[in-house]
Amino acid sequence: MPIEQSRAPQSLGFLDLEFSGLSFEQVLETVAERADRPGFSYIVTPNVDHVVKLRAKAEHPSLQAFSDAYDAAALRLCDSRILAALAKPFGIILPVVPGSDLTAAIFRKLLVAGHRVAIVGGSADTTSRLGNLFPDIEFVQHIPPMGMLSNSAAMKAAEEFVNQCDAGFVLFATGAPQSEILAHRCFIGGDAKGIGLCIGASIEFLLGDQRRAPQWMQRAGLEWVHRLATNPRRLWRRYLVEGPRIFLITAGWWWARHRTKGRMFGPGI
Repeated sequence: MPIEQSRAPQSLGFLDLEFSGLSFEQVLETVAERADRPGFSYIVTPNVDHVVKLRAKAEHPSLQAFSDAYDAAALRLCDSRILAALAKPFGIILPVVPGSDLTAAIFRKLLVAGHRVAIVGGSADTTSRLGNLFPDIEFVQHIPPMGMLSNSAAMKAAEEFVNQCDAGFVLFATGAPQSEILAHRCFIGGDAKGIGLCIGASIEFLLGDQRRAPQWMQRAGLEWVHRLATNPRRLWRRYLVEGPRIFLITAGWWWARHRTKGRMFGPGI
């Protein structure tokens, strides 16, 4: 069960996850408030890939740490119009808050002169390029080695960077499940501050290294098609092999709920 700190003011249960029910603007307000709070909290952005990974923890015990990180997150924001569409027939309306849109809004609406932003991940020129776009913001960065999750020394170094960076905003850009697990470690360690966001490739979109799908594709839930077409070698397995499991996961979730209700009310109901 999620710890008490992790419960959002509004939450919506779907696929055994408690999604935030906050609107985009409410999320921005929450991010701004948590950036100035003592202590550290973090936000995750569930999409189809994440849900599939979370359901695979029984077969892959290493993913238990990913699940624990999800449980302790301050907010779980639906980052997928496909998940929102799957939830709708059950009467569950999930507000879609794409991580890339949230990251862009934070930079353009929340950050002001004097703010410090810490980045875990990215490339050697990430902070200089961001500095050109946002010259009044101070950026600090830690670039961990590949395979950080299986490298205890690298994980520790990244955690120490977050603990010592003294930033109100910490952007974890090392991909799932590494970002979420690292954010969780920083949370339970108790030495970090500010608000952490597990942002995936959001900085690449912000810098123009990757292009978002056209608006009509985003609204139609087809952004994954655009991403697959632009990077097929890296993404074909995620979208064509692993992603379709979400339909079986949703069916299994519905069936489990249906059986539970049947046991509660008896065969005559």
